[in-house]
Amino acid sequence: MPSLRCASWSVPFLLLSVPVLSQPVKGPSWEEQFRSLPDPALLREDMRHLSARPHHLGSPYDRENAEWILARFKEWGWDARMETFEVLFPTPKERVVELLEPRKFTAKLREPVVAVDSSSMQQDEQLPTYNAFSIDGDVTAPLVYVNFGVPDDYEQLDRMGISVKGAIVIARYGASWRGIKPKVAAEHGAVGCLIYSDPRGDGYFQGDTFPLGPWRTEDAVQRGSVVDMPTYSGDVLTPGIGATRGARRLPLSEVKVLTKIPVLPLSFGDARPLLEALGGPVAPEGWRGALPLTYHVGPGPAKVHLRVRSNWDMKTIYDVVGMLKGSTFPDQWIIRGNHHDAWVNGAEDPISGQICLLEEARAMGTLVKRGWSPRRTIVYCAWDGEEEGLFGSTEWAEAHADELQAKAALYINSDSNGRGFLGAGGSHSLEKFINSVARDIEDPETRLSVWKRSQLRQISTSALADRPRLRAAQDLPIGALGSGSDYTAFLDHLGIASLNLGYGGEGGGGEYHSIYDDFYWYTHFSDTAFVYGRVLAQTAGTAVIRFADAELLPYDFNNLSETVRKYAEEIKQLFKKERDEIVEQNAQIQEGVFQAIADPREKFVPPSMEGVPPYLNFAPLDNAVDTLSHSATRYQKAAAKYLESRQPVPVRVNQELLQSERMLLSQEGLPQRPWFKHLIYAPGFYTGYGVKTIPAVREALEQWQWKDCETQIQRVAAGLERLAGHIQTIASELEQSPKQ
Repeated sequence: MPSLRCASWSVPFLLLSVPVLSQPVKGPSWEEQFRSLPDPALLREDMRHLSARPHHLGSPYDRENAEWILARFKEWGWDARMETFEVLFPTPKERVVELLEPRKFTAKLREPVVAVDSSSMQQDEQLPTYNAFSIDGDVTAPLVYVNFGVPDDYEQLDRMGISVKGAIVIARYGASWRGIKPKVAAEHGAVGCLIYSDPRGDGYFQGDTFPLGPWRTEDAVQRGSVVDMPTYSGDVLTPGIGATRGARRLPLSEVKVLTKIPVLPLSFGDARPLLEALGGPVAPEGWRGALPLTYHVGPGPAKVHLRVRSNWDMKTIYDVVGMLKGSTFPDQWIIRGNHHDAWVNGAEDPISGQICLLEEARAMGTLVKRGWSPRRTIVYCAWDGEEEGLFGSTEWAEAHADELQAKAALYINSDSNGRGFLGAGGSHSLEKFINSVARDIEDPETRLSVWKRSQLRQISTSALADRPRLRAAQDLPIGALGSGSDYTAFLDHLGIASLNLGYGGEGGGGEYHSIYDDFYWYTHFSDTAFVYGRVLAQTAGTAVIRFADAELLPYDFNNLSETVRKYAEEIKQLFKKERDEIVEQNAQIQEGVFQAIADPREKFVPPSMEGVPPYLNFAPLDNAVDTLSHSATRYQKAAAKYLESRQPVPVRVNQELLQSERMLLSQEGLPQRPWFKHLIYAPGFYTGYGVKTIPAVREALEQWQWKDCETQIQRVAAGLERLAGHIQTIASELEQSPKQ
């Protein structure tokens, strides 16, 4: 999953953020009782059990874990079931990386046993080191080093006069999601791609390596999927529909999200001889890693042979779904999810999050036995197949799309969890809500609220001039979500308001997607006492209970409107930057017509040769943001006043409120990728996990597609106006009933 970052604050918030809860007249509230129940000892034992053996998709222990989780839900009183889907999952049968010239070297492509770590000895059950959804291929070609392998790096290569056409590229992990690297390489004519972990970002440059420390050893490899997830997530054969047994499937030849070239991951131990064999120019300073060698770009004299062959098999995935039916609003759902599958043993990714979900479910079952009944239906989900492309969550969401769009009020996701600070991202209509939750959760090390601890961190790491503003801020901002975890189908495809939560920032990396992500590593180098596992369970569970029992669903549209205003200003600044760049480049080209240029490779001809681009009309976007802001203010005032009246909220009001995020969907979807429908949030076409806000406009600007910019501005404005009108209608209902 992507790293999580969050924020904090300290000013009283709107009454709307303090929902009325179903609770005893005396004694602790249901929320307070819930927060006392998660137990670090149980978290530890659940991790020991779930991470005991490799449990990748299709493995025996993956199914055993799903059945064990199902039994726990039933034991705790949940109405639970298993839902299965059939998905394509390639696993390798041949992997070869050989240096042929100027000397011979064969990569090991294997992670060795570490004596103190018994899980590393389960060699027969471990998936080999590979990148899932690489096409089969057998290529021999010169090698070129492309830094992180993102579009900017290829522009730098162009300026250096270096082409990757017909070459195998080697890129280091980082700066973008791994699947972007072979995608961009193929677009530039490369015939193969290798991705390695450089110790500068993930190894001895950062600290002691495993088993002395948490960082990646020279033989550890980051597995991972390279399917083109920014196009659509889920099973590659059934885009847009649930991958049930009888579903209509694409022929493999028609699947557009596989890589175009073969790709394999390498340890930095295997990568070093390849990089040492490169000649050509010395790599730019920012491209140099921490291996003890001079980084050259190539091409050659290194020549590499790369071969990948996979078994393209169908596998069954096992989603576990538990439900506590709501007593008052059973058709309004609060959904909580975390995945249970892993690349190998997966103690951190994902079991550190899954055990928190289980403790939440156990604690809520205890509350039910004490007399609590949630007002809304609570749905808890343990997803399978996340690692390969968000399979379990996406297929379930697609299979239940109509029901979810009618009933789902909130989806709360987690993935990995560690020691440190709260990280939160999601829909900005939930920003004030999750701030209110964070104020009520105690950090186990400082005894401050997790909100206050995050606020102090943000202040201490900011410039002096920014600190007064941060101290006075009512709410700390949450991040926007792109992709990379199981919230994607809910937010980006179905328009369900979503949050992604987790703790981290105080541990070292290094085990990610390797055989060393296991119980030994986690209990020595991460949340060793499981106190932050307890805190994540308290945080997510409190959010679920608070939303489920709220008198009025606690969305806040003021924070949303101000965030969208900020995004709109960023878009306008981006246009100015791109326009100024084109003007400057056109001037350089014109100058080159009349004057000798020392190095003609310095000339850059922009994609648009129509001269200076036209000024774009941002008025529809600005007007829509203003309309949304006015509607949000009216709604928040009406909501606060209505709650003060202590009158029951009409059912239709909450039913309309849970539809609010859907107003930001475009039924046509985003350009080139209609599965992604949200107008405000999406993963970038060339960032993978990383978010692009107001993506259709932003990416059209980046690609200098001026006519598309105008069209997309209109579409985004229409979505904002649609949401504003929807909020106005709800505000009017609250103002009129009861009479105020």
